[in-house]
Amino acid sequence: MENRLQIDTRGEVAGLIVSLMLCLAVASMGSRFTIPQIDSWYAALRKPSWTPPNWLFGPVWLALYVGMAVSSWLVWRERGFSGAALPLFVFAVQLALNAAWSALFFGLQNPAAALVDIVLLWFAILLTAVLFWPINAWAAALMIPYLLWVSFAAALNFQIWRMNR
Repeated sequence: MENRLQIDTRGEVAGLIVSLMLCLAVASMGSRFTIPQIDSWYAALRKPSWTPPNWLFGPVWLALYVGMAVSSWLVWRERGFSGAALPLFVFAVQLALNAAWSALFFGLQNPAAALVDIVLLWFAILLTAVLFWPINAWAAALMIPYLLWVSFAAALNFQIWRMNR
């Protein structure tokens, strides 16, 4: 019995590591589009007075990606891939939309296209939280700070688009 518990624990830790690696890989992809534009294109944009300082975005996003990773891991741990196929698929969709936003906003320098993407992202995050809720309430709760930040980011994206068109 003790060996079985040890194997399960290792599997759960491995699952958490995979989840963290996946979410941080998406973060890394986004930063490849973002970082080169911060001091050039982004700096030249007109932005609202309530725009956070650039240094704040990295730590906030790191915390959010870690929260997303733990959230998806909790759902996977409860039900596995087959038992949570739809919630985990929607989670993957929101991750893809998240990565696409950086490519659209910073990579293509297209705040309008990024605005469409972030609205879709917002709904995908909300749906993820709703689907996670019956499986694991903590997993759903971990998506709420992300949803709030993306709400703020959508408002910021909208204002930047409006001020620079």
